Amino acid sequence: MSRVGIIGAGTMGQGIAKAFAQVEGYEVALCDIKQEWADGGKAKIQKGYARLVEKGKMTQEAVDAILAKITPGLKEDLCADCDLIVEAAFEDMGVKKTTFQELDKIAKPECIFASNTSSLSITEIGNGLTRPMVGMHFFNPATVMKLTELIRGVFTSDEVYAKARALAEAAGKTPVEVNECPGFVVNRLLIPMINEAIGLWAEGIASREDIDTAMKLGCNHPMGPLALADMIGLDVCLFIMDTLYTETCDSKYRAHIKLRQLVRAGLMGRKTGRGIYDYTK
Repeated sequence: MSRVGIIGAGTMGQGIAKAFAQVEGYEVALCDIKQEWADGGKAKIQKGYARLVEKGKMTQEAVDAILAKITPGLKEDLCADCDLIVEAAFEDMGVKKTTFQELDKIAKPECIFASNTSSLSITEIGNGLTRPMVGMHFFNPATVMKLTELIRGVFTSDEVYAKARALAEAAGKTPVEVNECPGFVVNRLLIPMINEAIGLWAEGIASREDIDTAMKLGCNHPMGPLALADMIGLDVCLFIMDTLYTETCDSKYRAHIKLRQLVRAGLMGRKTGRGIYDYTK
C-alpha cells in the first residue's frame, strides 16, 4: 500500500486526495495547518460522495471504502512515512518554500516531493532541500480531469521524474512532460486567451454570452473562456497572468485592467457568486 500525503485540504487538495484514494493500493493523509481544516476537507469529500450515493451513481459500501483510506490531520503527525507528498497549498512562493523545508525534516529520504503549483517555479520552490522535487499539476476537478502536467525543475532527476510519472499513471492520469517555464503548457496557452476574451467583453466588441458561444461553436470548446474564467476563479487567472508577465517581461502577458478591477471588487467568479457572470440569480 503506497501512502500519499496531500498538503492543503482545500478544493484542489480534496480532489487530489480523492483521485488517489479511489485507486486500489493507495492511502491518503489529507493535511492542513489546523486539524479542524483537515477535518473540514474530509467532511466536504464525504458530502460530495453522499450526493453521488443519493443519485445512485455510487454505493455506500464503495464510498465507505474510499473514505476509510483518507486520514485528516497535521503533516507533523501523518507525513513521516509517505511515499509521495503533493503540496496543494496557497499559491504563494514563501508558503510553499516554508512548507517543503518543514517537510524535508519530517519525511523519509526516499519520499518524493511534488508541488501542484499552476505557475510558480519548481526550481525555486525546491531550492535548498535535501532532495530533488517535481511539479505535479493536477486540474480541477482532479477526479475527472485526466491530465497531469509533470514539470522538471533544474534539479529534478530522471529517477524522481520516472517515479512521479508512474504514480500519476497509477492514479489514472495521463502525464505530459514539461520543462520548467512560467505557466507550464496549459496555463501559458489558456490564461492569455481568457485575458483576451475579457478584453473583448470590456471593450464592447461582443457580449460575454456571444464571446463564449463563438468559442464553443467556432473552436469546439466545451465551455466558453469567460464562463471558464469564473469557474477557475478570476483571482487565480490574475495571479497566473501576473506571474507570466513578471517572469517574462513580455507585454502580451499583461493582465487586462477589467480583470484586475473585478478581483479588487471581490468578484472572483462562481466561488463568490459573481464574477463575469452573476450566479446569484
